[in-house]
Amino acid sequence: MARQPVVRHNDWGSLTPATLGDWEPTLSVSVVVPTFNYQRTLPYVLAALAAQSYPDHLLEVLVVDDQSSPPQELPEVRPERTRLIRVEEGWGRANACHLGALAAEGDVLHWYDADMLAHREEVEAHARWHHLVDYAVPGGHKLFVDPASLFDLDPAVVRDRVAAGGAGELFPDQEHEPHQWVEDYWAKTGDLRTAGPRAQRYHIGMTGSVSKALYLDSAGFDRTLRLGEDMHLGHSLAQAGGVFVVDRQARSWHLGRSQVLRRAEQVNRFNDPYLADLVPTMRPKRNRRGRAYQVPYLEVVLEAGPADETIHLVDSLLDGDVPDLRITLVGPWGSVHDERVQPVEDPVLETRLVHRSYLHEPRVRLVEQRPTGSDAEFVLTLPDVSHAPLPATLSALLDDLERTHHGARVLAYDTGAAARLERTSALARVARLVDEGDDAEALLDESFGVKTYPATSVGWVPVADRVVERFVLGARPPMDPDKSEHRLRKALRRAADASAAAGQDGPGRPAEPAPGETPDAEADHHRRGIFGRRR
Repeated sequence: MARQPVVRHNDWGSLTPATLGDWEPTLSVSVVVPTFNYQRTLPYVLAALAAQSYPDHLLEVLVVDDQSSPPQELPEVRPERTRLIRVEEGWGRANACHLGALAAEGDVLHWYDADMLAHREEVEAHARWHHLVDYAVPGGHKLFVDPASLFDLDPAVVRDRVAAGGAGELFPDQEHEPHQWVEDYWAKTGDLRTAGPRAQRYHIGMTGSVSKALYLDSAGFDRTLRLGEDMHLGHSLAQAGGVFVVDRQARSWHLGRSQVLRRAEQVNRFNDPYLADLVPTMRPKRNRRGRAYQVPYLEVVLEAGPADETIHLVDSLLDGDVPDLRITLVGPWGSVHDERVQPVEDPVLETRLVHRSYLHEPRVRLVEQRPTGSDAEFVLTLPDVSHAPLPATLSALLDDLERTHHGARVLAYDTGAAARLERTSALARVARLVDEGDDAEALLDESFGVKTYPATSVGWVPVADRVVERFVLGARPPMDPDKSEHRLRKALRRAADASAAAGQDGPGRPAEPAPGETPDAEADHHRRGIFGRRR
């Protein structure tokens, strides 16, 4: 079997999809339609799905009723292979979609909301990408319309008009509103072809599809999310190696304005804490300093060595200008015991000292085996404890990767060892592409890009040379309060002067973007919120 085509970064333009109506599909598609009290629009949604150009024997529809009241029933006009699933546990769109995915029998999962009406070739347009690669994540084009006139039609009439190619004429003489925020970004990035790792953040407000294999390899929907679940799913699919495609021939009508458009400010306010915590690419939603998050931007993996060097290296990592990180420290921590022993003669003294140093540090994880994967955006794997980064090193290296959209940086030590800073999504993409006999490193370079630096040329120093500042507080008599206040105010003035010299235009307002951000688009995104409304 031939290896799948290689897509570099997110440039899906290198793929050539089949011409609609002029190819023979083989993959089965499961359309998952979550519904909660959509009794009025669902009959028209299913009527349009019953008129699809995709072969009937390869198409099933799963209507997932999220405890509607009264319970949802299937209308008469619907695709031949339609099933109704009742949600018995949990609630929300993410939960319903995930349950539908688990119940689906198709090779492809196609999410389709119960207030969307598909053009005839909608499913076919999506499916053709999955026949090319198993890591495509196509999204369709939609326009918002007032559905009032639709409700005067019998669903069977709608089915027949869609089947005849007349979906585009269902809403004449009224304004068709585009999803402007998404359209603007598509226009700036060649329909996401130049968006690179940022493409995942625009997996939103569109009819999406994914191979079931890619979905199951990813973290999938976070079933605890009540809003923003599609953006989080975009992150999950990117981490599994997905490439995000815009197919403007996958067309739909959105029956009414979405909640996001109607209540954007409120939706942004609700979503921001959740998405900031779960999605590392939401950098403008995260604090530049002082915070850790559930899913870190960077994970550092190293094996514990001699205690002094290990502690100094880990302290150096924590002392740097990337606080949004997790350190995974591998060692035989189970050997640390409470039996009677002369403390300084303890056979596991080296392990004990490291263990105690980080037992209560929330950003350090003590494990006994090296992890096989990571949920972080980037992973830095260190070969030993001989070298440490200077305070600005990690930020600069991450920024280098973000600017280039590359997949890895190799940091060569003089000893012949090397550290590797790698983009998690790039590693996952290569894992999907690599075949027996393939050179994985060459594939990584082809699909994302790899560059090697001598470690000492980009901010790495022998661990003993890395200074980690500690508090200095000598014994002294109490100072006169007025003199102490004078020193207090002097210290604050120095701090304010330093901020001004560094380009701060006010307390806590950096003039320069954080690593991976651009001063225009990303800063504007931060001001506007996730859905494009100014905050």
